[in-house]
Amino acid sequence: MNRLVEIRSQESLCRERAALDFERRVFWLTQAQEWEQRALDETAHHFRECNAVHHVELARS
Repeated sequence: MNRLVEIRSQESLCRERAALDFERRVFWLTQAQEWEQRALDETAHHFRECNAVHHVELARS
């Protein structure tokens, strides 16, 4: 989950830049949205892995 923290940090940084850089606001908000999607993808990946391990453990029981 450390990767998720790093991804969310990048997203936050982009949002901060959007607030400070009016001329490139759209660019930074777009970047933030891309980081947000990566965070969602990372979360989904984590839960898929957890579920796979859980299913294997149940099959062994």
